[in-house]
Amino acid sequence: MPETDNLPVPIAPPPSQLSALSSRPAPLLPHIILDAGPRAARHFVEFFAVPISNPHTRTAYLHAALLFLDWCAARGLRLEEVAPIHLAMYRELLSHGSLDGKRRSLPTMKQHFSALRMLFGWLVEKGVLAANPAREVKTEKFHRGEGKTPALSVEEMHRLLRSFRTDTLVGLRDRALIAVMAYTFARVEAAVNLRVKDYIRNGRRSFVRLREKGGKEKEIPCHHMLEQFLDEYIAVLGHAPSPLTAHPSAQTPQPSPLSSQLSALSPDSPLFRTAIGRTDLLTDRPMRRTDAWAMVRRRCRDAGLIGAYSCHSFRATGITTFLENQGSLETAQYLAGHADSRTTKLYDRRSQRITREDVERIRFGAE
Repeated sequence: MPETDNLPVPIAPPPSQLSALSSRPAPLLPHIILDAGPRAARHFVEFFAVPISNPHTRTAYLHAALLFLDWCAARGLRLEEVAPIHLAMYRELLSHGSLDGKRRSLPTMKQHFSALRMLFGWLVEKGVLAANPAREVKTEKFHRGEGKTPALSVEEMHRLLRSFRTDTLVGLRDRALIAVMAYTFARVEAAVNLRVKDYIRNGRRSFVRLREKGGKEKEIPCHHMLEQFLDEYIAVLGHAPSPLTAHPSAQTPQPSPLSSQLSALSPDSPLFRTAIGRTDLLTDRPMRRTDAWAMVRRRCRDAGLIGAYSCHSFRATGITTFLENQGSLETAQYLAGHADSRTTKLYDRRSQRITREDVERIRFGAE
């Protein structure tokens, strides 16, 4: 029996995890892969399903692979004909924006070629290709001593936290979510994935159990302000009407003792839930990171904060403020879940907090 009869039909990875494929017409696999045969197609799909467990890495690597393979197919190349010179030519087109009008930054370039090296290495390992054409193609060296994510000042953070309406459930939810990211340095993915049972009360102390990337799980003591914001949100959440029975104009219920509200909520239910349109009703579905991103942009705009702030800004804000108040780098590294303290230093924005008075010290004698 021919080898092809024993091979499963290639199936594209789930669109929910591979958004780059969502707008791609059938067939979902690149033509250059399909033309190389079912064995190549199977191992191409396996590359994104087996060695890559992080869905965000998978999406980014798939986008890089599709972009390059489509470029090769447009030039009539077959998979086995791809050579280092083609990758070098592609590198120059990417860096100068000649490919699609978008000039890629150095970090993006390095990510693209990391994806291609891994993909071709996988195909070599599986016997689809004889050699890895991307192995020797280099990109420019890049080093960043400070991250790009903007951080809020103490005054801006104070203004933002005071801007929420506390007579609405959505307002309490948004304030609590931002506080989790700012006071625990949590990534947005870990924050939106919190369950009710992850807010732990132990006598007079409370903790938040975070599940960060890389399978890391840790319990962070709650700052007293974070504890207050979570308590006020949960007290109302546990008493909120069901979205199936409540009228859209229903008033936000008054909070009752927190212990009874925590017991009334299912421990495995999401802590931060999506809202129904512009109502003050929450569903039983967890917020996604895109929901949180849209909320942060809207809340910062409503508070009059000017800047391209994102969910990651609160991670940088928390770390910078902690270090400004004589917190140790080692503790900040632990809270942030970094394996290397040099990564934590990228979030330190103390050198960016230059005041008008500092600039006025530049005097040339003609003022």
